[in-house]
Amino acid sequence: MAPADTVGIKVLSSPGPLSGTRPAVAEAVLTSLLEVGHPPGQVILWDRQMAPLRQAGFVTLAERHGVRVAASADAGYDTNEFYASALLGQLVHGDLEFERQSDTLGRNSYVSRLVSQQMTKIISITPLLNHNLAGVSGHLFSLALGSVDNVVRFTADAGRLAVAVPEIYALPILGDRVVLNITDALLAQYSGEERTLLHYAAVLNQLRFSADPVALDVLSLGELERQRERAGFPPVKPSLTLYRNASLVEIGTSDPSQLLVERVVGVGP
Repeated sequence: MAPADTVGIKVLSSPGPLSGTRPAVAEAVLTSLLEVGHPPGQVILWDRQMAPLRQAGFVTLAERHGVRVAASADAGYDTNEFYASALLGQLVHGDLEFERQSDTLGRNSYVSRLVSQQMTKIISITPLLNHNLAGVSGHLFSLALGSVDNVVRFTADAGRLAVAVPEIYALPILGDRVVLNITDALLAQYSGEERTLLHYAAVLNQLRFSADPVALDVLSLGELERQRERAGFPPVKPSLTLYRNASLVEIGTSDPSQLLVERVVGVGP
């Protein structure tokens, strides 16, 4: 990254500060950027909605370090950058085409201007948290659905989600700007989705880094299944369709046998 870049640190705030991206992890990334001289005015902590950002502590964190905090849904949407699908959407308040009248409305999901016009690089930080349809609330899911409007049409069906998420992520204005993915695996919550259910969580005390979001998400799927098995949960065979589709559009590698994992233990002061 160059000093002129505006870096957006994408977090997943809606599950809260314990089950979502933990503010301490985001703060470590943020302070690392500032310590190497990146201007605080060119760093943005962001997610889809401001209320969860505030409730999870990211607004306070941003104020403490003099960086911006922003919600993609509040920045408006770029009519020149969008994902088109034949699937008609149920438009809701805040979507670009909400309350407009036309038979062709609802087929596009427009990219937030926060992403298309206000940042040049993206660092994604997601928790190790299950998702009932996507398998994991990971990098592909978080960034794709956090960056565009008209997403209700995808979120009620696993098959639709498996097609839309990789194709949205693959938009050059979005996926090409991602420089680093970090899985916050301090905890692995294997049930509950956006609810904080720490009795369904295991302490791993891990952080996982890669330029490949697909690889990290696939590793997370395997970890969540291992933790469910250890807890005596009935086996859940997560669908890999979303992640295989992501490989088909060349976002990353979905085959666990092709992944090289290097472990670093005991890093600290």
